[in-house]
Amino acid sequence: MRLSLTFKLTKGYLMLKSIQLKVIDPRIGQDVPLPKYQTKGSAGLDLYACIEQDITLTPNQCILIPTGIAVYIENPQYCGIIAPRSGLGHKKGLVLGNLVGIIDSDYQGELKVSFWNRGTSPQSIRPLERIAQLLFLPIATPTLEIVEEMAESERGTGGFGSTGTLSTQL
Repeated sequence: MRLSLTFKLTKGYLMLKSIQLKVIDPRIGQDVPLPKYQTKGSAGLDLYACIEQDITLTPNQCILIPTGIAVYIENPQYCGIIAPRSGLGHKKGLVLGNLVGIIDSDYQGELKVSFWNRGTSPQSIRPLERIAQLLFLPIATPTLEIVEEMAESERGTGGFGSTGTLSTQL
């Protein structure tokens, strides 16, 4: 099965016109829809928990949940991003175990979502529940230039709050 995505030509990028999508779990497209954008303004496609029964995560437990699909992006100027659904993180304390999932353009295996219960009480994931979002983003792959000294910048090596936390503008 092929999921086609079409984009307008943007200067400087070889545009992503389609993504190959392989349905691994037959419930995808039958019991739940194929991944789709829920609204015209949606950035991500919904991913579903392709599990047979409820899975309960105890506090601080981490588990991999299969999505029942595989994608092949092919274009090396793009990657896939698995992002959390805000309601699961905010309301249930269920976040991605690796915080964000990166799908390389040449990966073709089943997409799985790493879940971590960062909350203080057990939380359940139901079969075919919408659990994450899949986004496609352009990427840059510059070459690295080895230097003895960096070119100077205003910030330099300051980090971890070095620019302050309060607004300096009135």
